[in-house]
Amino acid sequence: MIYDAPSVDHSMVHTPPHQLIVTTPKQPSIDVMTFAQKLTRRASYRSSSQCAKFVRIALQAAGANIVNHPVAASDWGRTLQDIGYKKISPAFDNPQKGDIYIIHRTAKHRYGHIAGYSGTQWISDFKQRSHDIYKDKNVTYSYYRLSSNYI
Repeated sequence: MIYDAPSVDHSMVHTPPHQLIVTTPKQPSIDVMTFAQKLTRRASYRSSSQCAKFVRIALQAAGANIVNHPVAASDWGRTLQDIGYKKISPAFDNPQKGDIYIIHRTAKHRYGHIAGYSGTQWISDFKQRSHDIYKDKNVTYSYYRLSSNYI
């Protein structure tokens, strides 16, 4: 018989188990102190209708790797989860520094709203008096907290 296949060194086909090195990539961490400071420094006392932009810039300054992102604040849930946030039950009575909430779009507010907690107050593109900024009793919220793996 004549074999046309190239010869194979079988010692190279399977790496011995003791030589197999598997590394899991470390998720980039988000510095909640930097996030809170950036939000606080950039925010005004009045809204400029740029809440998602201000929160995004603060997250990126804190180390978040945000490549593609939605424009509307109400659509940021998936992006937050992609960078290490977990959706939890609203905790407005006990917020933690770095928490973020989203108000979903309404008939009056088609882009919704997003804000982060600085440790002392809720901030978006402006310094809010509370989380309850819409005078609409039909608003719905999503609340996110950074997973301990990303801190």
